[in-house]
Amino acid sequence: MHMHIRIGSNSEGEEMTLLSMTGLKRHYETPAGVVKALDGIDLEIHEGERVILLGPSGSGKTTLLNCLSALDSPTDGNYIFQDAEVPRKHSEKMTSFRRENIGYVFQFFNLLQDLSVLENILLIQELAGKKDAERAKELLKLVGLEAEVNRFPGEISGGQQQRVAIARSIAKRPTLLLGDELTGNLDTETSNKVMEALVHACKQENITAVFVTHDEGLVKYATRVIRIDSGKIISDEKIDSSDEEV
Repeated sequence: MHMHIRIGSNSEGEEMTLLSMTGLKRHYETPAGVVKALDGIDLEIHEGERVILLGPSGSGKTTLLNCLSALDSPTDGNYIFQDAEVPRKHSEKMTSFRRENIGYVFQFFNLLQDLSVLENILLIQELAGKKDAERAKELLKLVGLEAEVNRFPGEISGGQQQRVAIARSIAKRPTLLLGDELTGNLDTETSNKVMEALVHACKQENITAVFVTHDEGLVKYATRVIRIDSGKIISDEKIDSSDEEV
């Protein structure tokens, strides 16, 4: 039986495992030899966690994100998501898995420039078969953009565009939200505003999130920080964020 249980207020005592990876490897053949992008990853993520993956360029963190999303198939090891094995080397099943479970926020906002802020959200809802204008407006309010609904992406700031991208990514109700250097081209103050909006949205929508970054300043927005180097996890620590006000 698959456990698709959403946990609410009773999650303090008991943590539900959302996904687990064991012995995960991703090796690439190159003219210079084998590159071990991931070299034996053991990872368990619980519902409601906000995990930051930290590591230098080339450490394997983006490869791990791509394996988490089933954009990439591991060379070896197991990946279990909500008690079911994640499909690999079968592009249609991998696409279905992503569509049903995964939301993305990218470094570059990828908004459609000729659609308004609201229309960008409505389009994603429509693609997911869940068009709901009231919810779209609620999501924009959640990220502090209720005043911008009818403006176009080119008329608002980069930080505001990234908050639209966050609202858009959670519009399809993903189980797991993934971000790759999502504040990578924003200044520190704007990055903080974006991350605060993101944390607030994840809490409200009960979304589990994993973000890749090399920015140590974002650690305060996580409940857990995993450091990766040379394809291996070198540290994994929980962050006590129970007192935070976001």
